[in-house]
Amino acid sequence: MPDLPELLNVPEVRHEPSPNCDPRPQGISVELLVIHNISLPPGKFNTPFIADLFCNRLNYDADPYFEQLRPLRVSAHFLIRRDGGVVQFVATTQRAWHAGVSSFGARERCNDFSIGIELEGTDYEPFTSPQYVALYALTHALLKRHGLTAVCGHSDIAPGRKTDPGPFFDWVQYQQAVVDRRAQVLTTPRLGFPIEG
Repeated sequence: MPDLPELLNVPEVRHEPSPNCDPRPQGISVELLVIHNISLPPGKFNTPFIADLFCNRLNYDADPYFEQLRPLRVSAHFLIRRDGGVVQFVATTQRAWHAGVSSFGARERCNDFSIGIELEGTDYEPFTSPQYVALYALTHALLKRHGLTAVCGHSDIAPGRKTDPGPFFDWVQYQQAVVDRRAQVLTTPRLGFPIEG
């Protein structure tokens, strides 16, 4: 499953294969990067429950909130923990089940052509510096590996249904870091952001 081994320069990369994925439709290329946030239970960090959810081994009795997650079969390609550690659940060549009902521009079914990155966090507090460092490195690696043309939040492709990555995600800082890093390697494509600049 690991498909970015030499490109990632982050503190930790762990691989936990998720069954919640399938092949991308034939002839569909990866073009979009979607940023999410997640914490399980909500607002609690550094628990095993996100990986447990993505790998279909969540103990639904561990917290009352988990009962509503019982029918879900979801995953993301990557999770960036609060300490900057990265977990890969699905190969980027596969379709992870992260976006749900979604559209980007005139295209629906964003899972078909996107990569999903979950940041361990909430809509209610800032993300950590190590998370941004890992996100910059991962974005750069994905730009080198795939023909990404845009990045957006889950809220941008599922407005009214999703709010992540939330108001504390620093789009300006993220965009500047990606642009600065891209300038060092001019072969990477230009990336569209949901903010002007």
